[in-house]
Parts: sequence; structure tokens; C-alpha cells
Amino acid sequence: MKGRRKWKLAVLVCGFAVYFLVNEPGTAHAMHIMEGFLPLGWAVFWWAAFLPFFGLGIWKLNRMTKDNPDLKLLLGLSGAFTFVLSALKLPSVTGSSSHPTGTGLGAVMLGPLPMSVIGSIVLVFQALLLAHGGLTTLGANAFSMAVAGPLAGYGVYKLIMRTSERERLAVFMAAAIADLTTYVVTSVQLAAAFPAADGGFAASLLKFGGIFAVTQIPLAISEGLLTVLLWNWLKSYSPGELALLKREAKGGFSK
Repeated sequence: MKGRRKWKLAVLVCGFAVYFLVNEPGTAHAMHIMEGFLPLGWAVFWWAAFLPFFGLGIWKLNRMTKDNPDLKLLLGLSGAFTFVLSALKLPSVTGSSSHPTGTGLGAVMLGPLPMSVIGSIVLVFQALLLAHGGLTTLGANAFSMAVAGPLAGYGVYKLIMRTSERERLAVFMAAAIADLTTYVVTSVQLAAAFPAADGGFAASLLKFGGIFAVTQIPLAISEGLLTVLLWNWLKSYSPGELALLKREAKGGFSK
């Protein structure tokens, strides 16, 4: 039975990969900050802010998989889910686009620190293969999507579980809040780098945040519902591995 569950999980991971290849997006105008868009000082600043979380994430992943190598399949599922969702873009106003992030599921399963590694790897592949984001802006994009989003989502998940123990609601809110937090932080990053001539940082933040709010709020709700469906699937077919993964995620910074 255990081998059968692993086989089904492997099929799901492959399914996500096939879905991505079939539905490869045709535009590079996405919410990830594009290559060379940030001034050099801000690009370096966000790299410096992101790297400590990346280092802690590698340490955490090594601890989690050292004694339980079977968990690597669920790590792959989390990465595939993030890769596919964050590559699907919905046209927004002013000719730009919004997209889900997919980091809420990984934050719930793994804790926020491992997602700093998984999310940044996803962003590297998107930058190199899809021109979605960039390498000089990777620090900023990774901080918003792979650090801030998972931290917020995991925090909301833990709060709801401690107060009501309504797991499906907690998973839904974790995914939705991780998505919205990513876009709020990205708006802050852009507003700080490009303050408006009239109104400064606040006016620029209102502009950047308002541009994406129209499409990002329904996207966050949709991502939350999709994440709950996948969570239910995992609970049905891989309850042992999921419970072990959640135990391994506890402790240290993610506790």
C-alpha cells in the first residue's frame, strides 16, 4: 500500500510537469520584477536580505531529509506545484499580468524556511527558461515570493490551527495570504525603488498595489481553493508521509 501511494504521488508530480509544458505561457510581462529593472543598490539590498533565509533553508532541508529520504518526493511535489502555478499568468490592467504563487502549500507542509530554497530554484528556472523575472532581480523576487509569502502563510496557518483547529480553513487562508503577501511586498519593493515625483513612496505604493489588486484578490481565493483540493488528496493517499513531513517541519525558526 505504501508503494502504491508513492506511485500515485509520483504520477501527480509528473502530471504537474506535463500540464506546465502543455500550457507554457506565451508572454514574459509578469509580476516578477524583470531583469535589470531595479537600480543596482536596491538589487543588492534585496539579495542581501534574501540570502540568510536561503542559507537557513538549506540547513533545514538537510535536517528534514537526512533520516527520511522518502520525503524528497513530497518536496518535489511542492516545487512542481509552485513552478506551475507561478508560471500561469492572468492579464491585468496596464498591459501587465498577475499570477498565483503556489508557495502556501509548501509553507504548510515544510515550514517557511525550506520554501526559500524551493521558491528561489523555481524563480531561477523561470528566469532562464521563460524570461519570467531575472537574475539581477532574483533577490527581490525571491524575498517576496519565497520568503515573505511563505512566512505570512505559515503564520496564518499556525494561528488558525491553534485557535480553531479547522485544518481546511487554515490551508485555504495560508495559500491565499501567501499569495497576497507576495504582491504586497513586491509593491513595496517597486515603490521604494521608484517613488512618485508627486507623493513619494506612499503614492507609488498605492499605484503599484492598486494595479494588481483587481486580479490578484480573486487569484488568491482561487489558489486557496486549489490548494485545499490538493491537500485533501494528500491526506487521502499519503497521510503517513504528510504527517511525518509536518513533524519534520517543526522546530527552529519555523516552530
